Parts: sequence; structure tokens; C-alpha cells
Amino acid sequence: MVWGVTLFAVIIVLYGALAGTLGRWSITAPMIFVAAGLLLSSLGLNVIQLSMQTEGIKQLTEITLALLLFADASTLSFRQVREDAMLPARLLTVGILLTIALGTITALILFPVEGLAFAALSGAILAPTDAALGLPIFNNPAVPARVRRALNVESGLNDGIATPIVTLFLAFAAATEAQARSGGWLPTALAEIGLAVLAGAGIGMAGGWLFRLAARRGWTESAALQVGTLALGLAAYLGSLALGGNGFIAAFVGGIAFGNVMGRQAVDLIEPTEDLGMILSILVWGIFGALFVPLALHYTTDWRPVLYAILSLTVIRMAPVALAMRGAGFRRDTVALMGWFGPRGLASVVFTLMAFLEFEHAGRPIDTLAATATWTILLSVFAHGMSAVPLSAWYARRLARAPQPLAETAVVAD
Repeated sequence: MVWGVTLFAVIIVLYGALAGTLGRWSITAPMIFVAAGLLLSSLGLNVIQLSMQTEGIKQLTEITLALLLFADASTLSFRQVREDAMLPARLLTVGILLTIALGTITALILFPVEGLAFAALSGAILAPTDAALGLPIFNNPAVPARVRRALNVESGLNDGIATPIVTLFLAFAAATEAQARSGGWLPTALAEIGLAVLAGAGIGMAGGWLFRLAARRGWTESAALQVGTLALGLAAYLGSLALGGNGFIAAFVGGIAFGNVMGRQAVDLIEPTEDLGMILSILVWGIFGALFVPLALHYTTDWRPVLYAILSLTVIRMAPVALAMRGAGFRRDTVALMGWFGPRGLASVVFTLMAFLEFEHAGRPIDTLAATATWTILLSVFAHGMSAVPLSAWYARRLARAPQPLAETAVVAD
């Protein structure tokens, strides 16, 4: 195991030295570290042995997601998108709900024996998107600011929006037959969500108020506030868990509350939290490659999980986006691009691990769901990573030749 961790650290060092060159070849960080994890796993060099029960894996993945939820919600507050709020609002309401619904229907068709709870949980787990898997399109100034902003805000907020839905569906799916019939699982799940909202809002607002007061009175300095902001995100997550609430919802709500109290100052304060979240996400992608991918290859005995994965990245995502964007005045290639760039990433990894452990604890393994989610995420890592540069360049050339003015290029704050 020590050799495995050492080799993984060496791969991180090499990536740090070659990231720019790899990026020009459309090779992204998640692709590198998923491949590294698989190489070091039991299917490769066999120097890293992990299981879902390995101590620390659940805690590491969950803290990573909590920090990123807090950071995204803090910097993507509603104040910052008020100039052009309707585009992300379409994706975060109609888009995500239709994606979950279509994912549920597709799972019911492909896996009828598994039942409605399995299907709904599959749809919810694979609904959130992850901008980190397609960074070139978000960083390409040739792609209109409105398009980049809508996708970036969607990616930053939809995992937080999906969390309470996943919580409800997971409680429903994990309930015994008697509980499911009586609805006894619902009050517990709603209480968990409610406690999380109260804890997150209270901690986020209190922290923001305290930091504003401290800065105004000259009690502190910027570096200390940045450390305090990191601790505030952890406090929202852990405090909610201590109260019996959902930590992810609390981190997300806490980030929104903190960001709206601090305003634009939150962007500077949240940088160390974002940096730590990104560093930890490297480890999560390594775990995904070393643990999830071998399990999926071991348990996948038919073609249905792979077919669902392909449909999830195409029809299940692109059709809802097309419906959500009706009336926005965007070109068809714009809508197609927005539909395609909905990568499934870290949030789906963590939700899958949560579901696996919850069902295993109840003595009801969900190998099919784990395999389906893993195939979807794995295909997304490589398909979206490799297509981001060429597709964004192709799209930019098409827009440059298109008659002006375009709804996509309307001037908004970037």
C-alpha cells in the first residue's frame, strides 16, 4: 500500500510538471488520475488494495464534496448572476428535474426488476454536472460569456440542488417494504433536510456577519479570514451531521448564506477552500479509478449499465436541456453544445458511495446501480475531457461565421 501511495504521489508530481502540455492534447486531470488509480489497482500493478469499507475513504470523499459545495455556493451567489439569471435558472429548474425524470424512466425500462426506488435513485445520482471535466470550454473566451456562465453556474449549483432529492430517494430506496408502504421513511428524511437547511443558513450567516464585523473593526487580516472561511465550510458540514442533518445540504446552504452576506469579498476568501477541495478531488479520482472501476468491471455481466451510461450522457441530458432552453433564442448548435457539456463527476462519485454503503449496511447490495453510475462517470471523464477543446473550437468557428447579432453574444457581465 505504501508503494502504491508513493507511485500515486509521483504521478501527481509529473502531472504538475506537464499539465499544460497534457491540456493541449485534451488530457485532463480527472483522466490522468482515474487511469492512475486503475493502473495501481488489483487490475493493474496491484499495489493499492481498497474496498468500500476501507477506513477514511467515505470521510475523504464526503469532506471533498462538502468543501466544493460550500465554495461553489459562496462564489456563485445569486447576486453575481442577477444580470443574466434566467439562463442558469432554466437549467437548474426545468433542466435538472427533467433529467432526473428521464433518467428514472430509462432505468425503469432497462432495469424493470430493480423497481421504482432504484430507478429514481439512479436518475438523481447521475443528474449533477461537474465543470472540472470540461474546463477548456469554460475557460475559452471564444465561447460566449452567456453560454459559459450558464453552464458554470449550473455546474456550481446543481449538485447542491440534487442533494436533497438524492437524500429523499435514498431514504425511500433503503426503507424496508413496510416503511415504504407506510411512508415512515419520509418524516426522517424531511427532518434531515430541514435540520441541514437551518444549520447551514445559521452557520453561514453568523460566520459572514462575524467576518464583516472583524474586517471593519480591524481585528483580523486577510490570510486569517481565508483560514476561517475554510473552517466555516467544515463547521456547516460537521455541525449539521452532529445535529442529525444532512452535511452536504448544510454546506451548500451555508455557502449561499455566507456568499450573500460577504458579497464579492467572498471570492477572495474562498480561494484556499477551493484549492484544498481541488487537491482532495485528485485523491477522489484516484480512488474512483482504483476502487469503483474494478468493481464495475467485476459486477457488470450484461450490456445494460453501459447502454444506460451512453443514454445518460446523451439523450437523458441533452433532451431536457433542449426543452429548458426553448424560447431563449439560441442557435441549435449552442443548445446542442450546452446539452453535451453536462459531465458527471465528483458529486455522482460521492452519491454512489453513499448509496452503496447504505444498502450494504441494510444487507441489500446494489451492484447494478454502482456499476451503472461508475460506467456513466467513467465514460464522461474521457468523452467530455477529450471533446472539450475540439468542440469548443468548432463551435467558436461556427459562431464567428454566423449572422450577427446573436442572443448568445448579448453583452452581460462576465
